[in-house]
Amino acid sequence: MADQSEPSGDSELLPAEVRTWMRILAAAGAVEQQLRTHVKLAFGVSHDDFLILCLLADQPGHTLRMTRIAELLGRPKTRMTYQVSCLHHFGLVTRSSVRGDKRGIALTLTDKARRLLAENSPALAQAVSEAVTRTLGPSQREALGSLLAQTTTDGDRSR
Repeated sequence: MADQSEPSGDSELLPAEVRTWMRILAAAGAVEQQLRTHVKLAFGVSHDDFLILCLLADQPGHTLRMTRIAELLGRPKTRMTYQVSCLHHFGLVTRSSVRGDKRGIALTLTDKARRLLAENSPALAQAVSEAVTRTLGPSQREALGSLLAQTTTDGDRSR
């Protein structure tokens, strides 16, 4: 009698959505792994800290509230406080109070951070491209790019 705890070859243990999510995580993990060394050498910060710099770089005025950054990255506020202290220590961000909100703190990229991002963008783009190319085929990359562009546009409309 066959062991019933073993899945049969034709049944799926995971729903399609979970399998898709795992593939997304694998692709993102490949990119993150590829960027880790570049980020550490170029900026002297962790990949997580680098994500904050990227969020700021993508904002008008290169400024964003700490609470919004925590929301976008899914990080607890206490973790953000530590990360921001590191970025501030390295001269990559400035902190300022939000007008009309005693507790609100806004972060802004410094000239140093903008310069480092500009100087290192080609190498970072190449690292991302290599990681994605190893993980996804050409048609998958194109489809993912289209989906993410649409998701971003849809997300902007919902606000």
